[in-house]
Amino acid sequence: MIVWLILLFIFPILGTLSFLAAFPWVREKKASLLASFWGVGTLVAAIGVIVMSMGKPPSLFLFGQMPWIETDVKLFGFIVDPLSLLMLVVTVVIGFLVIVFSGEYLTSENREHPTTSGWDRYYAWLLLFIFSMVGIALSPNLLQFLIFWELTTICSAALISFHEDEKSYRAGFKALLMTHAPGLFFLVALALVFVYTGNFEFTSIGKLPPTIKTTVVIFLLLASWAKSAQGPFYTWIPDAMEAPTPISAYLHAAAMVNAGAFLMARVLTAGFEIGSGVGLLIAIMAIVTMYIGLFFYFFQDDLKRLLAYSTIVNVGYIFLGLSLGVMGSVVGMRGGLLHLICHAFAKTILFLSVGVIAYATGTRAISRLSGLYRGSPFLAVAFTIGVLSVTGIPPFSCFWSKFFLIVGAFELKSLFGIILGVLILGESVGAFIWFIIVTQRVFFGKETEANAALQVPRVFKFILGVLIILTLAAPLFGIPLLEGVK
Repeated sequence: MIVWLILLFIFPILGTLSFLAAFPWVREKKASLLASFWGVGTLVAAIGVIVMSMGKPPSLFLFGQMPWIETDVKLFGFIVDPLSLLMLVVTVVIGFLVIVFSGEYLTSENREHPTTSGWDRYYAWLLLFIFSMVGIALSPNLLQFLIFWELTTICSAALISFHEDEKSYRAGFKALLMTHAPGLFFLVALALVFVYTGNFEFTSIGKLPPTIKTTVVIFLLLASWAKSAQGPFYTWIPDAMEAPTPISAYLHAAAMVNAGAFLMARVLTAGFEIGSGVGLLIAIMAIVTMYIGLFFYFFQDDLKRLLAYSTIVNVGYIFLGLSLGVMGSVVGMRGGLLHLICHAFAKTILFLSVGVIAYATGTRAISRLSGLYRGSPFLAVAFTIGVLSVTGIPPFSCFWSKFFLIVGAFELKSLFGIILGVLILGESVGAFIWFIIVTQRVFFGKETEANAALQVPRVFKFILGVLIILTLAAPLFGIPLLEGVK
């Protein structure tokens, strides 16, 4: 397995270096083919790790020391367990599909953003981002996690600013500031863990004095909220929609926003007790964030901004599941983590569908789009499946994760648990109603001139078709995998 793990890191970083150094002259289709080559290598390595790990106990590979730090603990390595496999599936598979999609999207034929340069820069940052997310998925301790965490911050800011206009630069800088500055709490938490325990292990948090332990968990939670656009830190993500749509799909469905939730999943499943007050805090913030996002649904004319607020809401579901785990519900914890994979694939369908619409018509404005079903029935079907999945309509993917979350809330056997369950249902109903209204307007309304321009390339149809299959299959993979999470 160690060979596959090494290859999983080597392929994306070599891809980044190839675009930065050896192949800066590669343009358009050749750039896409080169990026796809490295993407295929990363995907094959990930499949190798997953196949060799299924049905086996967690594996830990450690190496490397820092002589000037007085500790015998190995500081770097890989951990392969249900959490890391879950994250690998999401980040590597969607990363590869985004690379392939980008090959057709980043062309002069794109009516919203014709692209005539910058392919080497785009793919270099994207492959580095995939490399960083692989590092986060496999990090066995807080130190290594922090290194890759900061890499994702840099990559996301660069990719959001890809179009090199003022709005893109402002959005990229805002994302950089709002995700990095609160992330300094992560650094402080790391220092506290090392000072008191002499190492950087997740489990070492449980060995801290009670007050310090609570402080460290809350500091890590603040960093996680910022990365995942939760609570007061949510405002960067709607502005980040200035990024190319494939990047929005990757950062805000599969990678960036999930990194914060994944950090807390690592901390909260490390095997030590955390006060129920922390669980209560996480739950309240998750619910508040979800309903803030739901409120803003009704004021969006830009399809991507609507999806951005939907991402804020759905990452809130993941945090809500983690809070249920802290308060004693294993089912709720697993439901939150299942929502990570179910939402990622479904939301990628929606983002890429909007990318196709903007590519073909030159607009993402709901008020200017109507009757697109007549131009592409397949696109309408793909978008509708994405909507039904994200909003949790049975038997589509997010229904199962939301069902487990509701069961987990009721398992608390308290008034607070009942309120949580009712609020989950309320958000789901509100989101379903609004997304159905938007789907009706965009795809099944009166035909417009924009509809006449809708021509969907075969590559886009292929990618969306694969994502539909993955979305429907996500619970079948995720539910058995997460049985090992307690």
